[in-house]
Amino acid sequence: MRTLVIGDIHSGLRALKQVFERAQVTTADRLIFLGDYVDGWSEAVETVDFLSELDETHQCIFLRGNHDELCLEWLSNDEINEVWLQHGGQATFDSYSNDIDASDLHIMFYEGLKNYFIDEQNRLYLHAGFTNLKGVDHEYSTKTFYWDRTLWEMALSLDQDLSIDSPYYPKRLVHYPEIYIGHTPVTRMGKTTPQKAANVWNIDTGAAFKGPLSVIDVDTKEVWQSDPVYLLYPGENGRN
Repeated sequence: MRTLVIGDIHSGLRALKQVFERAQVTTADRLIFLGDYVDGWSEAVETVDFLSELDETHQCIFLRGNHDELCLEWLSNDEINEVWLQHGGQATFDSYSNDIDASDLHIMFYEGLKNYFIDEQNRLYLHAGFTNLKGVDHEYSTKTFYWDRTLWEMALSLDQDLSIDSPYYPKRLVHYPEIYIGHTPVTRMGKTTPQKAANVWNIDTGAAFKGPLSVIDVDTKEVWQSDPVYLLYPGENGRN
């Protein structure tokens, strides 16, 4: 069984289908999605429909992203968050407006998302990060799991030759041999492939913007990517 991790999709269903074909995904694979399923491209409803159906045939773990939480708040309370609309939410709003019957079923999908997952080898998967020095089980606020950027910033700032046995190695990193996140696009660093810093792997390769959608095999580190997602949605802007 392969364990495949999928980066931030942002409603780019065409990219997801394409990269699944390239990775030759089967029902024998375990699929771990790092969150941010919506907000960006035009197929928010179709993306969540696809993921819900995929969950019936494949071994799926769906983690919660900040954009998924913002969408849930809107669907549940019918309150418009202007900042959300400006950061990809408008495309999601439009998608649901064209299919109002989808909202009730999708609320159940969003409510069922996990904040984090730890596998049999103690590898940690979550959308953004955590701050507690004792690990995720001791985190004070669940929102940190899908909003934090300090974990990635800290990993990038480390001397990459620093040993985990060093007294200067950050305490919150020592609990897990590997940590897989999304949330902060590596395109901000001028990269378009998954990046590793310390023991943290960032799989968000900017699918919401000008980058591709990425899938990584956590055991072999083989990577598959879609075309740059904007090429699959001509005439759309994605997230600016």
